[in-house]
Amino acid sequence: MKSDGSTIRPIRLAADASCVEVLDQTLLPHQLAWRRLAGRDDAAHAIRSMQVRGAPLIGATAAFGLWLALKHDPSDAGLAAADEVLRATRPTAVNLAWALDAVAAAVRPWPPNARAAAALAKAQAIAEEDVAINAAIGRNGLKLFEERARAVGAGRDGTRPLNVLTHCNAGALACVAWGTATSPIYQAHAQGMHVHVWVDETRPRNQGANLTAWELGQSGVPHTVIVDNAGGHLMQHGKVDLCIVGTDRVTADGDVCNKIGTYLKALAAKDNGIPFYVALPSPTIDWTIQDGLREIPIEERDEREVTHIQGALADGRVDSVRLTPEGARAANYGFDVTPARLVSALITERGTCPASREGLLGLFPERRPNVG
Repeated sequence: MKSDGSTIRPIRLAADASCVEVLDQTLLPHQLAWRRLAGRDDAAHAIRSMQVRGAPLIGATAAFGLWLALKHDPSDAGLAAADEVLRATRPTAVNLAWALDAVAAAVRPWPPNARAAAALAKAQAIAEEDVAINAAIGRNGLKLFEERARAVGAGRDGTRPLNVLTHCNAGALACVAWGTATSPIYQAHAQGMHVHVWVDETRPRNQGANLTAWELGQSGVPHTVIVDNAGGHLMQHGKVDLCIVGTDRVTADGDVCNKIGTYLKALAAKDNGIPFYVALPSPTIDWTIQDGLREIPIEERDEREVTHIQGALADGRVDSVRLTPEGARAANYGFDVTPARLVSALITERGTCPASREGLLGLFPERRPNVG
């Protein structure tokens, strides 16, 4: 991810290696500020308050959070307490539990005085693995972009841009680098493909308008911010060639849980014959559940996110204002589930596949149950 021409990551080890620093995404795009996470509670607050967000970055932050906790209390009780606090921060993103389990498994064999070092090593490995996974997702997604561009006569010199619609922020800010849904966009742009991105604003927290638009702008990718309800209109009028989104959890049968509003975009894409792709790293697959509608917990967030909106004032200060009448109640469901039947393909680091159990098992055969 670029910022003022320099490549940055939204999470990094502090210069003195004593703690972790994260880019505070609640202030973007108006302010670029880093927060120091010195302990377990700092990491939990960063996740819960959405200073960090996006399933892969939540997982990486939780992993570093366990390291910070074990620096202070490396006992079994300290590990269990830290795990409990961090696991409770966000219920929907499966990468959170995956990362905590991975760090805990890495540190348990070690004596207490060696656990913090083991946790740090594992957290750093998780972060670097995310970079490699997302780069591979981009390469695999790029093939689909190229196929679609050829089919519609777009994306190259002398043709119109390939118009891509995305929802929320599945970019580098949601990961350690590259992003998931944005990774093929960045790679296509880098290879000279003419790509234009329709950026859903993604109410109520406006991750598209605030974060995706900022990312794409920093990287020089042409884009246009639209209100969430405009996507179907654009599809009806031939202005969208493909949709690509990220996800916070995918079931073993291919149902996709992502930011609220994703389901409506998938319905519109299906009705208009437009490919609807989902980009996901393998840690986002929850092999323990099948039915996304019944089994995935949907986070319900503070109604203030709906009743108020944050932005930059004329004097540069960032503040929030009320949108609704005083006393009006609001419901704030953070995610919805898109059934597998509406997904054209899943894009993983191992390749692309149909959104189905057999499709996923074809890429991840080690997940097949042993027979006999």
